[in-house]
Amino acid sequence: MAQNVRRLLLVTGPSGAGRTTATNALEDLGYETIDNIPLSLVPNVIEQQLDKSLALVIDARNRDFSVAAFTALLGRLRQISLVWPEILYLDCRTDILLRRFSETRRRHPMSPEDHPSLGVGRETLLLAPIKAQADFIIDSSDLSPHDLKKDIAGWFATGEPVTLTLSLQSFSFKKGLPRDVDMVLDCRFLKNPHWKQELRPLSGLDAPVATYIQSDRRYGEFFQRSLELIQFLLPAYQDEGKSHLSVGLGCTGGRHRSVAVAASLGQALAQWGGAVSIRHREIEQNVGSVVDQTDWPAQ
Repeated sequence: MAQNVRRLLLVTGPSGAGRTTATNALEDLGYETIDNIPLSLVPNVIEQQLDKSLALVIDARNRDFSVAAFTALLGRLRQISLVWPEILYLDCRTDILLRRFSETRRRHPMSPEDHPSLGVGRETLLLAPIKAQADFIIDSSDLSPHDLKKDIAGWFATGEPVTLTLSLQSFSFKKGLPRDVDMVLDCRFLKNPHWKQELRPLSGLDAPVATYIQSDRRYGEFFQRSLELIQFLLPAYQDEGKSHLSVGLGCTGGRHRSVAVAASLGQALAQWGGAVSIRHREIEQNVGSVVDQTDWPAQ
């Protein structure tokens, strides 16, 4: 059995109360998380788990779920686990749960053919004995997802620093903005290597292209201001408990200017201490593989 388990959480609560948000927050804090795990598999997971705190999300919809089975599992874990299992119960008022189901137009899993109020009532009644055993109860009724994440961090931080990941992605405006970027920098005003016959077949990862772009009199100030903006945002995002900052850099074709700027920014930002990943969307789509980021052009 593992000797380094740090904390063991059993996360449960009614549908719509914030289990998914709580699970994501715990994962950001460094927990290994397993969602909707059947009760029968929990002991095996505990025996194999290694050196991370562990959060297991228990869903009343699982086929082997019952209050008796959950109580029996809790007793067994207290015998076999090296750390005391704790129950985190995500609670929410009935009127708020109904409003959330109404806003999302989702069917309640315990009353898929009936009004959600019936499912909410059934699930609340079913989980009442588990709620009575909970070590922590967080009522999400009046909490935004952001506030719930802050509460989770306050109660369950492991003491280890949360590492924020930065991703930079170059792209072509003609092919649309990439999904899920937090901000976009437009590189189309820079000198375009596309109009140089000898540079057109190359990419922004090639030194001649990077040198040509950097010769633009506006490049230096643009690069420095972009670098300072991202450096300013990184600790601000981390203070807010966010785990990821994604920056898109676009140009017309997505092969030259945005690629060169993204690569140079990645090289400069690699020194900040966090994880930095770079994607060049249009190049990757053309070659069918991830670009090797060791090919950063020299400054």
